[in-house]
Amino acid sequence: MQFWFEFASTYSYLAAARIEAAAASAGVEVQWRPFLLGPIFAAQGWNDSPFNIYPAKGRYMWRDMERLCRDAGLPLRRPTRFPRNGLLCARVATMAVAEGWCGDFTRAAYRANFGEDAEIGDPTVVAAILDRLGRDGRAECERAQSPAIKDALRAATEEAMAHGIFGAPSFLVGSELFWGNDRLEQALAWSVSRASSPEGE
Repeated sequence: MQFWFEFASTYSYLAAARIEAAAASAGVEVQWRPFLLGPIFAAQGWNDSPFNIYPAKGRYMWRDMERLCRDAGLPLRRPTRFPRNGLLCARVATMAVAEGWCGDFTRAAYRANFGEDAEIGDPTVVAAILDRLGRDGRAECERAQSPAIKDALRAATEEAMAHGIFGAPSFLVGSELFWGNDRLEQALAWSVSRASSPEGE
């Protein structure tokens, strides 16, 4: 099962915090897939988060996040700037996928953004997150700016669009798309049933 996430996405914060335990319990392998929502929103004619474009929707989302984070035991501090630029984090995560530390970094970056109100678009903040994970933050940030990583993230975003992904978090099981933190369990169940069927469908 593929887990498509964007660092500006509030509900991806919740999904990233719980997906590994939920997937392990279901016996499902998760592929972490960072991508960018900006180009997808632009294709829909939006130049901002829909939670800002539609204020009533935004007010509901933040109250919903308060309830959900409280229930999940996750810290929540409404960011002083929303959405934040998650480009560097997405590039770092893209690099980390192949090296097996994407989950740890992603959770830490989400907690910094939505739990600590930290400016995750600032390279010094991202480097500090990486340092706390025992990595060389400055070197990793520089490595994430390589042309190969930039191209890989761009290709991932184009792939997300080709799959019909329009928001985050999204879960992809074969060609079946599930959108939203509240669809995680359904996506896992679908993945289990698909794996157990004779045709793999």
